[in-house]
Amino acid sequence: MRHPELLIPASSLEVLRTAVVFGADAVYIGGESFGLRANAKNFSMEDMAEGIAFAHAHGVKVYVTANILAHNGDLSGIEQYFEELRTLRPDALIIADPGVFQIAKRVCPEIERHISTQANNTNYETYRFWHALGAKRVVSARELSMKELKEIRQNIPDDLEIETFVHGAMCISYSGRCLLSNYFTGRDANQGACTHPCRWKYAVVEESRPGEYLPIEENERGTYIFNSKDLCMIEHIPDLIDAGIDSLKVEGRMKTALYVATVARTYRKALDDYARDPELYRRNMGWYLDQISNCTYRQFTTGFFYGKPDHEAQIYDSNTYVKEYTYLGIVGGMRADGCCHIEQRNKFLVGEEIEIMKPDGRNVTARVLSIENDEGERMESAPHPKQSLWIALDAQAEQYDILRRKEAESETQA
Repeated sequence: MRHPELLIPASSLEVLRTAVVFGADAVYIGGESFGLRANAKNFSMEDMAEGIAFAHAHGVKVYVTANILAHNGDLSGIEQYFEELRTLRPDALIIADPGVFQIAKRVCPEIERHISTQANNTNYETYRFWHALGAKRVVSARELSMKELKEIRQNIPDDLEIETFVHGAMCISYSGRCLLSNYFTGRDANQGACTHPCRWKYAVVEESRPGEYLPIEENERGTYIFNSKDLCMIEHIPDLIDAGIDSLKVEGRMKTALYVATVARTYRKALDDYARDPELYRRNMGWYLDQISNCTYRQFTTGFFYGKPDHEAQIYDSNTYVKEYTYLGIVGGMRADGCCHIEQRNKFLVGEEIEIMKPDGRNVTARVLSIENDEGERMESAPHPKQSLWIALDAQAEQYDILRRKEAESETQA
């Protein structure tokens, strides 16, 4: 039996540290160029060096995305980029383009090369092709069923790893090969600049009546005909392991630390419970499902794993997330008097009840006793995003704990 890696996304150094502390076996990040999330915060070379050092000190691997579909003008820059990455020694590069793959193989052959889902990896001959060229891992297309994945494992070399998305947003286009963003806005999804037009509201036009827009209405807010539910496979880890998957990948290189902590902690416990005792995994399923819904999500689906999705996998009446908790900040350090330091992310008040989310699975209720700024001035509230604050709580917090507030009712946000 293979014991799969838990692979978590990180949009920034702060989120990388969170992913590591909350249970990732590996994280994947993007530099400031040549990845498919140009609008994510991404990593400078300095932050990347610091992040790789932090992850490696905790026994966690780091993979760097370089998965654009390159044009001629990109190639010299990619070569220089790989030369710089060689000195940082990430554990792997995630690549989609065969030309980029060859550059990486020439410039930094000691760094593993993983083949991005963007390369449309849908059959075992494709996996064999990449293995013959020197790839260590192939990321499966999200359109594959569990049966197909199992067949791929049975027909590829044992040392070739399979990585599969198990959680997060689904793309309306085949393996992310979307042209809508480029057509509407000139921002190319395959160059890392997707504007996510699949989440927009649409109408239809009859060809003999140009300019007459007919709404597609499911309710008064319209219909979002391309808007998929989010993938969640927390209930199906035994099937993923049985299929021979080596790495369980979470989507979300534009997500917050709260999202990353929630998903990483939940899947970490589920994987560890199953490895310890499959019955323990089954008994704890209620906890996993409760915890995984604590971060923003668009309802859940199992995608293509158990057959082609039907209309039930779409959300036609909204493009919004379900939001049960608000992210307040990460504990960055502690003072001798027990106050904890945070860089504030959302407003909270003295006297308010919040939760301390801990990497070990505990959620501790706490009351905010006091708030002060770096100058020692007392404050009744923390209204300014990214303000550096010291707060006193009536429960014990520790470095890297997440502070969050439960909303009175589930909210939505665009």
